[in-house]
Amino acid sequence: MTTPSMDAHVRLDVHPYHSSAVTAVLTGSQAHIAHVALEAGNWGAVGNNTLVLARIDHEEPYWAEWAAEQLAADGITVEITPKLREAMDEEWTWPNYPMHWCTRSEIRQVSNEAQKIHDDIRHGHLLIHAHARDGHTTVAVGTYLHQSGKSVYLHGEDHLRQVADTFQSPAAALVAFEKVHGAAMRPGPAPLTDTEQDTAHARTSLGPPTAGAEPPRPEPETVPAYAADAGDHDALLDTFLEDHRDWQKWRTWSDDTTHAIHEDQTLRIEHVHETDPHETAWTVAAYESPVSDRMWVLTATGATPAPVLRGLLHHLADADSSDTALGSPVGEKTVAASTRPLSEAGWRHTVDGRGIRWTSPAGDAGVQFDAFAAQRPTQNLATWTFWGGPNPDRPAWTLTASPYTPSSLLADLSENLAYGTGTRQKTATSRQRQKRPVTTSPAGPVTTGACHQPSRTR
Repeated sequence: MTTPSMDAHVRLDVHPYHSSAVTAVLTGSQAHIAHVALEAGNWGAVGNNTLVLARIDHEEPYWAEWAAEQLAADGITVEITPKLREAMDEEWTWPNYPMHWCTRSEIRQVSNEAQKIHDDIRHGHLLIHAHARDGHTTVAVGTYLHQSGKSVYLHGEDHLRQVADTFQSPAAALVAFEKVHGAAMRPGPAPLTDTEQDTAHARTSLGPPTAGAEPPRPEPETVPAYAADAGDHDALLDTFLEDHRDWQKWRTWSDDTTHAIHEDQTLRIEHVHETDPHETAWTVAAYESPVSDRMWVLTATGATPAPVLRGLLHHLADADSSDTALGSPVGEKTVAASTRPLSEAGWRHTVDGRGIRWTSPAGDAGVQFDAFAAQRPTQNLATWTFWGGPNPDRPAWTLTASPYTPSSLLADLSENLAYGTGTRQKTATSRQRQKRPVTTSPAGPVTTGACHQPSRTR
């Protein structure tokens, strides 16, 4: 049976000022039917014929696609702009997601449960009695006003907030909360996070955030060197050249690239400006003499963390130039010397059919030695791969080195990964995107969470 069409048209597009929010413009004599349907799906009206979907989990394109299918099934004409369609066809993950065992679908379910908690608080269904800081996150205690007075202990912020415990009464909940967080306990709900402020603005306006409403920039957090921000690569090179006058800066015919050459002309650095985070931005090459072929080559992508690059540049500046240029063939002793800091730091060591891999305890960084590439030393193949990110198949950044790369340089890089630190700006919207391998219809709203730690009832 064909669903009869109605005189209602919905045009879905990306929000002009908020990266993940989605707008819906309604036209037609029966547009009010689409309006009611979207409002029931948590879309907010910003005008007589315009609604916005803004969520704290930044999953708006996914749920907009689900809404589009529901509207179309009811006979409403839906138009999706190319820009929004591109966002719908992209898949992404949260870097350093704490529940790393979850699948992408389960992560979305956890985020949707967090969204429901946020909406319940916003609509006054969940009354927050008190909150406190617990390490790097926020905890709170509250009571559902329309669920027989069930009280809950909430842990986390934004897309990570969960119901961690339940109680039979507000009194029991407050007593338990005060016992754990008495000194840090504060009445009422916590101040809105940056994400909550941004979402609230997107939900009520199609204009840019006002200067007065700009949330304060959060303080950077200290993280392992391999998880730090990339920072300003151009500034790194400029500082390096200012501090080391035995290196000279050379411009090519293109302003897109800068070369730095050591005074003996056996070491050369090429930096390509404004590259894609996953494309090669740095190339370091060493030569036995100014006119010889390359002895070894090292490359790094545009998202390589600043502490990793800074350590590389320091080594190039401080190492003996002849030793750095010559290098040596890869052998068992070379591999051991190059990775000793990783072994001493307790990184996991595994061997597969192609080589050896060392992985950080958290599984978010690693070093891989390719034994096959090492057997072809004259071809300058990527024998060593340093990486950081979700996993080696989808790294946030990579650094590769050929067979003759000196073990002293590799050991310095390994030590930096194992023990070095850097800073990363806290940002709730930091995420890594990739094309969705298969376009599938989104599932309907989830009513039960996934990946949750079991909760207790008191």
